[in-house]
Amino acid sequence: MDTSTPHPALPSVATSSVLPTDASTRGLSAWADIDLDAISDNVAQLARLAGDADVMAVIKGDAYGHGLAPVARAALAGGATYLAIAQLSEALAARAAGITAPVLTWLFPPGADLSAAIRADLTLSAGAPWALTEIAAAAREVGSTARIHIKADTGLGRGGAWADDLAEVLLHAARLEAEGVVDVEGIFSHFACADAPGHPTVQAQQDTFVAVLADAQRAGLRPRLRHLSNSAATLTNPSARFDMVRPGVSIYGLSPVPDIGGPTHFGLREAMRVTARLINVKASAAGQGVSYGHQYTTKGETRLGLVPLGYADGIPRHAGNVGPVLADGRRLTVAGRVCMDQFVLDLGPDSTAVAGDEVVLIGREADGEPTAQDWAAAIDTINYEIVTRLGARVPRRYLGAC
Repeated sequence: MDTSTPHPALPSVATSSVLPTDASTRGLSAWADIDLDAISDNVAQLARLAGDADVMAVIKGDAYGHGLAPVARAALAGGATYLAIAQLSEALAARAAGITAPVLTWLFPPGADLSAAIRADLTLSAGAPWALTEIAAAAREVGSTARIHIKADTGLGRGGAWADDLAEVLLHAARLEAEGVVDVEGIFSHFACADAPGHPTVQAQQDTFVAVLADAQRAGLRPRLRHLSNSAATLTNPSARFDMVRPGVSIYGLSPVPDIGGPTHFGLREAMRVTARLINVKASAAGQGVSYGHQYTTKGETRLGLVPLGYADGIPRHAGNVGPVLADGRRLTVAGRVCMDQFVLDLGPDSTAVAGDEVVLIGREADGEPTAQDWAAAIDTINYEIVTRLGARVPRRYLGAC
């Protein structure tokens, strides 16, 4: 089938505006540069770490806020052989954008249009008896074999089948495969605590996965792709590679195990750099309250700078007084509460910053800039959330060969 031409029936997903690579940022309040070469290089590094295992690049959530189609192409250029997109609607949007590589998708409700998914040559996850039944019905309707990966819950307690449900899925899948209704290409699962490599659940889930594979074989299945490792396991647990690894956050140059090491420790580099411009700089007296609720008060005479990004753009509201920013050549923190569209910096009394000057919110560890991990540590979350929540109002500019 030709998936290079967008099909009018396929849904689109909300994405940010895109700037031409050579576009000037003059007049922009803020923008995010996405280094596609970094993504390709990160995937290549992960492929080296994976040894003989293939790489399935996870590009769900608009590629963690980096942009679905450009990142898909960059990941494939770096050596990924498969893509993973959680939501069915977004997987269909990838096809509409001309992405023809194998794509696994696993989040859809009963009654979803699985016929469209099969026609779009998507690989569907069978993580419950009802899902397998509906996939089979759609395959018969289309008159085509549905390619599936069975999802087993090996202890995460989230998606996938376990116990009697898993046994039913394995046996039913074997019968359907014998009929030519489905092709059980893969079986997969997901770790609960791979970011803590010494946690006892890691080995326990790996052992359970091996047992599931044995059960599948007894049921008559011979899956060609067995995958368990997320980013953390790809970087820290060679014994969990199986046939394919499934990294997500690490392909964007972020470490899933910051307690062990940052991106440079693993040979990765951050792909996203978020820059804004000061739009107001003014002198302030000592004792001046700043922003809503006056949760910050100037300690002496100083200069205040206004940054035109806020929680509508994905800047965490609870980053007030802790969010890190590079401005006027120095590391500063947000002064006072983050508002919907803006926040304030206390630039200090000797600052020479003026309106129009650039400030860096998210940059690279190796360059000494504030990073997504720095923001995550400041507000007690994970770097995944910081980049994924960057809003569509912030235009993306794609740099690199892809």
